[in-house]
Amino acid sequence: MTTKTMTEAVPGVKGPKIKTDLPGPNAKRVLAGDQQYISPSYTRSYPLVAKSGRGIVVTDVDGNEFYDFSAGIAVTSTGHCHPDVVAAIQKQAGELIHMSGTDFYYENLVTLAERLSKIAPMPGPHKFYYGNSGAEAIECALKLARYHTKRQNIIAFFGAFHGRTMGALSLTASKPQQRRRFAPLVPGVTHVPYPDLYRGRKQATNEDPEAYALGCARFIEEKLFKTTLPPEEVAAIFVEPVQGEGGYVVAPTSFMQELRRICDRHGILLVLDEVQSGIGRTGKWWAVEHTGVEPDMVCMAKGLASGMPLGVTMTRSEIMDWVPGSHASTFGGNPVCIAAALATLEVIEKEHLLEHSAVVGAHMLKRMASWPAKLKLVGDVRGRGLMIAVDIVKDKATKEYGGAERDLIIERAFEHGVLLLGCGPSSIRICPPLVVTEEEADFALGMLEECIEHVGSQHLGKQ
Repeated sequence: MTTKTMTEAVPGVKGPKIKTDLPGPNAKRVLAGDQQYISPSYTRSYPLVAKSGRGIVVTDVDGNEFYDFSAGIAVTSTGHCHPDVVAAIQKQAGELIHMSGTDFYYENLVTLAERLSKIAPMPGPHKFYYGNSGAEAIECALKLARYHTKRQNIIAFFGAFHGRTMGALSLTASKPQQRRRFAPLVPGVTHVPYPDLYRGRKQATNEDPEAYALGCARFIEEKLFKTTLPPEEVAAIFVEPVQGEGGYVVAPTSFMQELRRICDRHGILLVLDEVQSGIGRTGKWWAVEHTGVEPDMVCMAKGLASGMPLGVTMTRSEIMDWVPGSHASTFGGNPVCIAAALATLEVIEKEHLLEHSAVVGAHMLKRMASWPAKLKLVGDVRGRGLMIAVDIVKDKATKEYGGAERDLIIERAFEHGVLLLGCGPSSIRICPPLVVTEEEADFALGMLEECIEHVGSQHLGKQ
């Protein structure tokens, strides 16, 4: 794998700096060790061996500089090593690293809870559980939903990704490999269709998008509750306002509002997985705020602490009614992670990153709006804020998944200094740090467009 040094493609933006063949000599040494010692279950799209990062720039072990439009899977919300976040981490690490908030008390557990309560997407008062990851936040919500309602069943959606631990995995329905050879999973989970406006509608009949979205929600009442699943035995509906691993599919407002009505009618909890879409990613604190829906629980992680491991489950206070010993975590709410989260929220507010991500995201979507008509491999462009997907297809008429082509595009972008990731069967996810500028976004989009055109020309040449 080789590449050329980048040139200045956007005035005023220097762009990535690729100095060696990729992977470089130091990266090759690390890759050999990884092959020998590290679990092969990890998914690696290309051989990036990161050494340092600042803002949207990641530098590898050979000194190559990349524009990071993956943000460590939508994690480094304030950019890599934001000085305010680094200072907060260093200060806290010099005072107290661990004492365990499950058996003792930390003041900052309360401080962060108060802070999150002020930006919650549902009315207070609220209660909070601290874990170490998005999967742990989901596990908490799953157990709490059953505990509080005294009901055993859960509804989730096809295309969902809620994590890889056994409870979260039981809700996940994104890729078969994620579940293969791990059965039996946690029982009592039923999956139903999620409204994918691009792929899900019956194009031959020109199905109305609103009717289609409502139909996906109403399937629960009109089919499920009348055939196989008594509604009074359903504890919760788990849903991502924007499916992450499933393809950055945005839930229509009417769908989310209908889910809320169904939950209200049957005493079911509405649990939102905002692990990837929350903390400003879509231009609001929470993606659900675009719909006006108020949830009962919210699970968050990823961008909350700018890269430090922290997962939080936020609920209406009356829901978190379990007694001591019901659920806990030794490391959950670690003081250093809490300090990073408080600094992250402060940076987002101080630097107006909610407004910024909305503006830059709209700028990017406007530029990309012509891609389905202009680029042979692009079937759809969708997203909110800085959570954007490009759906790659082999054929626009049939919408056949272009997974292999997607992977080639992402690899070529890496060779030219832009870090991207896939999501869903054939989509490219674009989720840069919230601090990305329009100029940096233009550079990355220009490079991505060139990569799509290049792979498209090769694809067409083989037909």
